[in-house]
Amino acid sequence: MKQHKSPVEAPADRLVLFVGDGLRADKLFELDENQQTRAPYLRNVIQHGGTWGVSHTRVPTESRPGHVAIIAGFYEDVSAVTTGWSMNPVNFDSVFNQSQHTWSFGSPDILPMFQHGASDPSRVETFMYPHEYEDFSGEASRLDVWVFDHVKALFEQAAVDPVLNAKLRQKKIVFFLHLLGLDTNGHGFRPMSKEYLDNIKLVDRGVEEMVQLIENFYDNDGKTSYVFTADHGMNNRGGHGDGHPDNTRTPIVAWGAGVRKPIRSNLGHDEFSAPWGLDNVQRDDIRQADIAPLMAHLVGIDFPVNSVGELPLSYLDADEMTKAEAAFSNARQILEQYQVKHDEKEQLELFFRPFSQLSGANNPILLVSEIQSLIDDHQYTLAEQKSRQLMAHCLEGLRYFQTYDWFFLRSIVTAGYVGWCVFCLEFVIRSFVLRDSSRTNLSIKSCLTIDFFSVVILGGLYTMLWIQRMPRMYYAYVLFPVYFWNQILRNYRSLFEALRLGIQNGIVRSVAVVIAALVFLEALVLSFFYREILTAIFVVLSAWPLTMPLRVRSENKLLLAGWFVSCLCTSVFTLLPVEKGEDISMVLLGGSVGILASVFALWKLKQSNRISKSQSATMIVQLLIIVASLFFVWSTSTSLQKREGLPVFNQVASWIIISVSSIFPFIYRGKSYDDYLARLLTICFAFAPLMTLLSISYELLFYVCFCSTVLIWLEVERTLYKGTRSTANRSLKASDGRAVLIFLFFIDVAFFGTGNVASLSSFSLESVYRFTTMFDPFLMGTLLIIKVLIPFFVASSVLGILSSSIDLQPFTLFLAVMSITDIQTINFFFFVTDYGSWLEIGTSISHFCIAELFIIFTMILFLLSRLLVGHLVLPKLNKRINQMRPKNIYTKEDIERMRIAMEGETALDRIKRKAKEEPLVPAGVALTTFALVAATVGVKTGNRAYANNMFRLRVAAQGFTVLAMVGGSIYYQHKKEQELKQQQQQQQE
Repeated sequence: MKQHKSPVEAPADRLVLFVGDGLRADKLFELDENQQTRAPYLRNVIQHGGTWGVSHTRVPTESRPGHVAIIAGFYEDVSAVTTGWSMNPVNFDSVFNQSQHTWSFGSPDILPMFQHGASDPSRVETFMYPHEYEDFSGEASRLDVWVFDHVKALFEQAAVDPVLNAKLRQKKIVFFLHLLGLDTNGHGFRPMSKEYLDNIKLVDRGVEEMVQLIENFYDNDGKTSYVFTADHGMNNRGGHGDGHPDNTRTPIVAWGAGVRKPIRSNLGHDEFSAPWGLDNVQRDDIRQADIAPLMAHLVGIDFPVNSVGELPLSYLDADEMTKAEAAFSNARQILEQYQVKHDEKEQLELFFRPFSQLSGANNPILLVSEIQSLIDDHQYTLAEQKSRQLMAHCLEGLRYFQTYDWFFLRSIVTAGYVGWCVFCLEFVIRSFVLRDSSRTNLSIKSCLTIDFFSVVILGGLYTMLWIQRMPRMYYAYVLFPVYFWNQILRNYRSLFEALRLGIQNGIVRSVAVVIAALVFLEALVLSFFYREILTAIFVVLSAWPLTMPLRVRSENKLLLAGWFVSCLCTSVFTLLPVEKGEDISMVLLGGSVGILASVFALWKLKQSNRISKSQSATMIVQLLIIVASLFFVWSTSTSLQKREGLPVFNQVASWIIISVSSIFPFIYRGKSYDDYLARLLTICFAFAPLMTLLSISYELLFYVCFCSTVLIWLEVERTLYKGTRSTANRSLKASDGRAVLIFLFFIDVAFFGTGNVASLSSFSLESVYRFTTMFDPFLMGTLLIIKVLIPFFVASSVLGILSSSIDLQPFTLFLAVMSITDIQTINFFFFVTDYGSWLEIGTSISHFCIAELFIIFTMILFLLSRLLVGHLVLPKLNKRINQMRPKNIYTKEDIERMRIAMEGETALDRIKRKAKEEPLVPAGVALTTFALVAATVGVKTGNRAYANNMFRLRVAAQGFTVLAMVGGSIYYQHKKEQELKQQQQQQQE
């Protein structure tokens, strides 16, 4: 693309950019409790020397995207939150790249990305402190002191180094000071803390020193411009990432050469700035990306080619001609990007639809000529207005072409989601409801006809994609809906048969059940926005015993009372605020309640002779480990509060505890005849130390209540089924939908019980300080994700036990869950928006991602449940059923299961058996794992193309694995039915 810059002489020879990482606008501008400013130098600049306002950022409010917007002038996609501290996924142009030379000082997490992406890396010089300096356990202002000291050292060195001195006296040079102390102190102590507020004072003094140093070096030549801003803000809990106003509102102060002096006016002020005492100075807000063209104009360099920032003319100290010329250059630079997108689409699209506001009579060439004529005629104000209109139209046009394929993609994706739901539903009906699929099969001719039309449709769509050179990922988007609907049409008789059975059972009743299920699912969708809905559902479920048969209520009073109490206790947590500070007393309370409940459960199991002495000893050891975890939580938190840092012994002990305890249930699986409740308690105890060490408030108490509720739910379901059991290995019934919906409800509760998992900043970094205080985003993020997933392990194990308890095949309930989860996904897919506040945009995308990944969660949960409890042989709920079973009618699989029940099966034997039965599944898992590892390597090494290819391979491999699982299940079920029929025939003969 052709580059553009302001044609007028640059007002500055050099530019100094200060970025206070994680600095909120209000904390810088407001007065303290004594009505004194925390930043006297910058406040003096605002009142007497420059222009100021609020710079509005965009999600994700992370360090990398924020710095890219400031320095390169464009906004990364919200998916950049996953590369918040990574090297460049794609190299890009920036103010640093366009400068003659840039000296940058600060964090090794930020500086290299701009050096790496420069056309000449030697042009961007970096001075970075070691990663180990970024320690959240101590006061972090030393990071900013390091930066200021090294800037001083640079100018001191210039006094004795003629080469450096000559470089520093060039034009078009930039100094970048990245001040990370604010962000680190904000994470460690929160933005209301003394450490954070004192750090603002230190930064203000440092900025003043730097200005004096630079002005003295250049003999006060008046050729230096200064810009002070921040990459993102910070919420009250010391987090950021989402679109909350505290995260998106950052300060911007500009002064020096080419920058307008303050205007005495109350323009631009609102309720946000009312308490700052600056209402007599005009406030000029800008978008974060506007800073890049502002800096480019001041220092006289080309605008970054991908910049979408609009030069803020209100910040310029210039006449109308200069402003008109600068705005015109800015407009042509954005028009250049629009023209590239326009030509690309026009060349490839079969049915091209131009952007109406820049076509026909509004041809850009005519608009450019008109603006140039206005400038030539000295109609500068009108030319400036026309340039702004052209910029606005170009940005709208860029948006138009960026979303050009949205209708096509939305249609394809919607068809895929609906097809997947119907496909899974049809499979569940055919395999687990009807069970005899022979009467629903189509003729070979009908199947070939359906296949022929499917191939024709797929071929037509692929041809269109190929002609238009659409991304390769689009081919997968098209393939899946065609395949799903092909399978649905081939097996449509199963759906009609299910409809016939529903009519036989009563149309009103069947419709009422379907409507109730849909209402429940929509309530779960709304719970993503209003957590209080989960509380309401808990209250409704607490009254569930009232609908049970009188016999069940009279025989199980204690169990049902426990269900009532546990539901009400757990319902409280979704009413509590997600913003919670550290409260160790709550952690200790949760641990104490959990230990007391565990001791009671252990005593009950021993009273009923359901556990052996070895099991009892194992569980007592687990409880002692939980007690030790509570001690380390108290000890570590006390040390950190005293600013004594993270004790090494506590850190090592915490890592050992979670390593041993969390791996224990996967290694020690017990005997197949162990009591199922004892096994579930062992699993709960195993993950309790990890939850304890990651808790800062009521999370551990929530874990105790959640585990109690799901365990009681299992006992209630077993009790209800006990009175209705009629046959072993039965068909799926409509009443089983209750278990599926309640399981989905518990999954939502696990997501939102202790926070808003849809928010990137909902969980405090204080949770990981018992393991590390060094800044390591990958490790810290992993620990926070594991904290969210812990309740899932318990819920999946309970559902695995429940499936066997009610005589269903292990995969049945999980398949039923998979068949309806994407109903939520379809909702969130249409809720995704890129309009409105950034909080709304970020939340809508987060919700969709959670719902979209739920299918993967379901598969992982199923595998976990099989690994944790799949080996258990449960006691029969009705022994007479066993006596009614014909003798000697056993399949090979039955005989193998009996052998395993008597002799046990090692983990290695199980892996070998499963791999032999379904070899395509481990192959798909291996390929998926390889793709994920390779993609990670690609991201870490900055090889964007390779990483993208590996991510696409991961999607394909994952789809292959799902198909292999489904296909294997169909094949072995069919095989088992055939062998059973043969056995029955032999018995009759």
